Amino acid sequence: MSDKAVLAYSGGLDTSVAIRWLKERYNLDVITMTADIGNVADLEAIRQKALRIGAIKAMVIDAKEPFVNSFVFPALQADAVYEGQYPLATALGRPLIAQLLVDIAKKEGATIVAHGCTGKGNDQVRLDVSVAALAPGLKVIAPAREWNMTREQTIVYAQHHNIPVPVTRSSPYSIDENLWGRSIECGALEDPWNEAGRDVFAWTKPVEETPGDPTYLEIGFVKGIPISLDGENLDGVTLVQRIHKLAGEHGIGRIDHVENRLVGIKSREVYEAPAAVVLLKAHQALEYLVLSKEQLRFKAKVASEYADLVYNGLWFSGLRQDLAAYVESSQRYVTGEVKVKLFKGDCWIAGRKSPYSLYDYSLATYDKGNAFDQSASPGFIYIWGLQVRRKAQVQPDDS
Repeated sequence: MSDKAVLAYSGGLDTSVAIRWLKERYNLDVITMTADIGNVADLEAIRQKALRIGAIKAMVIDAKEPFVNSFVFPALQADAVYEGQYPLATALGRPLIAQLLVDIAKKEGATIVAHGCTGKGNDQVRLDVSVAALAPGLKVIAPAREWNMTREQTIVYAQHHNIPVPVTRSSPYSIDENLWGRSIECGALEDPWNEAGRDVFAWTKPVEETPGDPTYLEIGFVKGIPISLDGENLDGVTLVQRIHKLAGEHGIGRIDHVENRLVGIKSREVYEAPAAVVLLKAHQALEYLVLSKEQLRFKAKVASEYADLVYNGLWFSGLRQDLAAYVESSQRYVTGEVKVKLFKGDCWIAGRKSPYSLYDYSLATYDKGNAFDQSASPGFIYIWGLQVRRKAQVQPDDS
């Protein structure tokens, strides 16, 4: 009797080939697990494809709600953006996929889980480490890391075994999609001098084809979580999907980034993240209204650390959980509405309001109604500059 392996299955090239390869190499009965965390076109077609290739069981799971509520929105509250550009869409999906793999392996009595990641990318780390954190006794196999085939050779292997794949030699992009974003790599994109062509993008219009008039959205937040759009309360999945469509129509969310991978190499990555770009900008605008200067400065440091942990596959680490507790506390008063303007590939903040706003018109205005006591300024400046004056007196600048 063969051992069983649960394979994270996307229906793409590497995971499709992996079903056959795991049986040939390790004599494993393969159970596939396809997680719908957004933008999966036809789950039943993917399931049937896995069975045709040789899986003994093919499972599909609608995981959009837990993905948004337990992974995306906590990262949004943290303002987590890797290297200031990447909203971590794929990186946020991997720990959830690992969690689902572990759950199914336990139910099915499997001792092995598998995935289609290569040995050069970040996803292998995210999945392997997450599985280790949740079920240290499970063995992880990554066929693409072992078979050492080029992409061309993998396509040939698939064709030889009559495995249908959505990749051709003329369009060799590797693509990962979920509700929070779309990642595109390989092919012509591997040369960072090449401009990303029109065929790279699927969710965002070229700026020259976007509407001639802007679209305004009002996004409501409660404790840092978006809960409404233009006054209508929505569940998280629906809200993200609606903003995704509207922002994509205006060409918002294209990111072209040479990033530093965890494994030590630089990689040119192209992303589409319409909803993520809009919601992150709106969330930060509301924070600037309700958080103090010290809170904002420290939270920026936490955001950078949080993003690094997610990118590096440490979602289930103790430090990420500790930072999550701080982030949750920081969001106590991040409640209000933000008005954004979508136009010609960009998102502008058009307005913001909150019952907990620290902005005081009477202190900020230069017009009638000014309540700021300017007579207090000279004394404040004298005390503030005391250390500078003292240094100048005893340590004159010799340069």
